[in-house]
Amino acid sequence: MNDQRSAVEPAAAAVAVPEAVSALDGTGPARPGGRRAALAPVALVVAGGLSVQFGSAVAALLMPRAGALGVVTLRLAVAAVVLLMVCRPKWRGHSRADWGTVVAFGVAMGAMNMLFYQALDRIPLGAAVTLEVLGPLALSVAASRRLINLVWAGLALGGVFLLGGGGFDRLDPVGAAFALGAGAMWAAYIVFSARTGRRFPQADGLALAMTVAAVLSLPLGILESGAKLAVPSTLAMGAAVALMSSVLPYTLELMALRRLPAPTFAVLMSLEPAIAAAAGFLILDQALTATDALAIALVIGASMGAVRSQVGGARRARPDTP
Repeated sequence: MNDQRSAVEPAAAAVAVPEAVSALDGTGPARPGGRRAALAPVALVVAGGLSVQFGSAVAALLMPRAGALGVVTLRLAVAAVVLLMVCRPKWRGHSRADWGTVVAFGVAMGAMNMLFYQALDRIPLGAAVTLEVLGPLALSVAASRRLINLVWAGLALGGVFLLGGGGFDRLDPVGAAFALGAGAMWAAYIVFSARTGRRFPQADGLALAMTVAAVLSLPLGILESGAKLAVPSTLAMGAAVALMSSVLPYTLELMALRRLPAPTFAVLMSLEPAIAAAAGFLILDQALTATDALAIALVIGASMGAVRSQVGGARRARPDTP
């Protein structure tokens, strides 16, 4: 995660999970031969996506007990503790600019989580993730100067129009607004994730930023839920959400990125809305209409197209790239 790429390259894979964006290499690492070796990192990415979205479904079940902000606090606090124990980042020897970057990263992370869980408390999981992914998609389109990306943006907007029933009258407008806000924070998260990755070795910056996000969310979680957060069963479910939605997927994705080209990784991650819809159906009994399914498919297609065209354009602009 300590690469030295330009600020534009992470946006080329903007639909990828932002925690891993700073580890992406636009050229992609070499992969060992063999079909099994080629499929192994793909399986890791898919497993990470399943873990994230089914973790979000478990979080939705926990919300009646702990509230949306309480769930965020539990998730971020447990994830921060685990990452601090594993990474053991250095607290000294960093410049003021380093700390400014990691604090901004943590603020974006905390805001993204708080807004998303507020959305999840009001609208179905599949719809929330579909609206959220528009933030990274917008960043990818904005970072590109190619006309084709306007087509992908239009395709995504068409999907959003269908998802909202022509005016979001089928979705809670407040929940939809929270999901869009989470998407905006996801875009900011991507930018500061890349900057943090260039300033801190390994996953040290992620551990420190997660700590910042946990500290920021703690007062809000306590204010909303209070003593409910200390109930053993609630703590156990909160720990499960943290492991499923943060610790496990981060680990799986970073393992996959050692052997998987960045464009392939980003395209796989654009399937998140479909995985979220499946998790909502299986765990939360949130069925999709045919219109909803078409809307999600349009956003997924737009995300895939934007990533592939952006990365392809970057490679053509650098003829020395193998």
